[in-house]
This record gives sequence, structure tokens and C-alpha cells, in this order.
Amino acid sequence: MWRYRRVFAGCVTGFLVAAACTEADGAGAGAPEGRDGAGQYRGAPAAEASGAQARQERTTRAPDGQAAQASQERPAEGTARDWEIARAQFSWALEQRLDTLPRFGHALARIGERFIDTPYEPHTLELSGPERLVINLETLDCVTFVENVLVLARLAWSRPPEALEDLDRFKVAYRRELTGVRYRSGVLDGYPSRLHYFSEWIADNEAMGLVDGISEELGGVADPSPIDFMSTHPDAYRQLADPGVLQAITDMETRLRPTPRHYIPAPDIPAREHLIQDGDIIAATSTVPGLDVAHTGIAVRRGGVLRLLHAPLVGSHVQLSDGSLAERIRRIEGQDGIMVARPLPPGGPFPPR
Repeated sequence: MWRYRRVFAGCVTGFLVAAACTEADGAGAGAPEGRDGAGQYRGAPAAEASGAQARQERTTRAPDGQAAQASQERPAEGTARDWEIARAQFSWALEQRLDTLPRFGHALARIGERFIDTPYEPHTLELSGPERLVINLETLDCVTFVENVLVLARLAWSRPPEALEDLDRFKVAYRRELTGVRYRSGVLDGYPSRLHYFSEWIADNEAMGLVDGISEELGGVADPSPIDFMSTHPDAYRQLADPGVLQAITDMETRLRPTPRHYIPAPDIPAREHLIQDGDIIAATSTVPGLDVAHTGIAVRRGGVLRLLHAPLVGSHVQLSDGSLAERIRRIEGQDGIMVARPLPPGGPFPPR
């Protein structure tokens, strides 16, 4: 039976993301959450901003308003401060010998916590002009937070010689890893090549050997509802004004239809959360029609409670959820479950479950 997904502008790579990251911890039960990351909506239509936008933290990225303008003023290649942050986090991870931790996911959790209080900003990938790899660690949305933490963990774990030698070589290694995470098959080939829907982000990164999608194995159920939010809301995305780009996005959505998607329904999370590990990537599923994911973050267990480390729009900065992951999903209107992806160490076999 198909689920009716009432989407908030949230987790698609442009527009989707802004909506998903909107919800902040401590918000009322009906508060929507926004997202702004790879594959989730960023910049839902004005009529949907209250709901869909809260759920599109970073899943889709649609430029509009002052936030988009601010992003356009930043250089895509990153500022000196961006690279200072990246290099400092990398150096810290090496000093801490995170590559010796028992599980790769622990490295993500440790690095992710170092970004707590980093300001949230939507639409950070929506620069004017052609699609380019955007480096921004000064401000994050829910998807760019996950992506950059994954990249830093992979570099710290593999310790590539070029990244250890000098800043220029570190930049090359960082850009290579981030391109592999953010774009389909690791190839930047225009706006359509970005992984706008987070369910595809998981599937593509699994195919590349970067994560292991484990939702079904954790007891998840199938979600056959179609994904078509971007093509049915073209006015929300500047890039979709180009007929060729719109057609490419429509074709992509068509290709995704037969791809199985599994999620753990909200009522089932308490019985499954003991199977979720520190550092697992969490995607909160959306009830908005045509949208797959509303928000993203990283699982962190503290005080015996499984929490979500994430960048919510309403919270304005990277933070650790006050309550448990299960409570958070249940509390937020427009989210009805989670998808789980386990990060894989560079060059290593699938970890034991």
C-alpha cells in the first residue's frame, strides 16, 4: 500500500534540503523540519514553505531569497577559512588516531561532534552560473554536514600521503572525495548529476562502496511511492527553467521509480535502535508527496540514548538532539520513519553487523 507523504520543503539537494532542516530540537510536535543537502529539496514553493520547507534541510537545494544571495557571494572553491577548518579537523583526527578506532562510524561521530555550534545555512550549493563543486565548512545544512564529515573521516582513515604533505595537495584530495560523495558515480556533469534525492544519495554511495544501505536488514519495509517532487515543482528550482535540465531531472526520477526503497516506520524505531551504531547516517523520511527524505544527520549514542547529530534550520546550528532519535521522529510532523546507511571505511570490507 502506498504511503501518502505530506512533504515539507526539505531534504532535496537544493530546495529539498532547506525544508528538511527547518525543524529544531525542542520545537512543538507539529513543527516541520527543513533540510538542504544532496538530493533534498531546498526552497519549497512559498505556499509550502511552512511544511515542506521545514523538511528539506538539505535534500534539495533551490536558490531563492537572501540565503541564496549570500551563498552566491561565496567562492565555490571555498574561502581561506573553509580550508583552515577542514585542515584543522583533519589534523585533529590524525592526532587522535581515529583510524585505529574499532569501527569507521566512530570516526564520523567524533568528527561530527566537533562541528557542534557551526551555523546552519540553506542553499549553500546554489551558486549562480553552472554547477560547480562548492566547498563550505563555515556554514552547513543537514546534507552538507553529513557529506563533509564523511569526507573528513575517509581522509583521516586512509591518511593519503598527498593530504599529509601540504595544503594544495590536501585540497585536491578533499575535492576528490567530496565529488565522489555528492555527484552520481562520482562525476560532476552539470546540475542533474548532483544527487538531489537522499535515497539516491544512499544508493549511489553504496554502489561506490562508500556506505552500506541497511534499512531493509534492520527490519525496514518497502516504500513504493514515486519520487517526482522536483519535476512537479520546477518553479522552485532556478536550474529547471532550462528545458534540457528539467528533462534530465524528469528522466532521473523515472529511473528511480523501480528502485526499491526501504525505511523503518516511526513506531518501529524503538525496537530497532539497538541495531543502529554510532556514526550511522540517518535520513528522516518525508510524508510529502513526491519527496523521499526530509532531514539527515548522524547517529550518536550518549548516556545510553541514541540521539541525532544534525544541522536543523530552526536550531540555527549543528547540534545534538535533546531527546532520542525515536522521540524526535515521532514529534516532528511530516516525518514518518528513517532510512539508515552505514559508512564504510576506505578500501575496507563491509563491517560486521
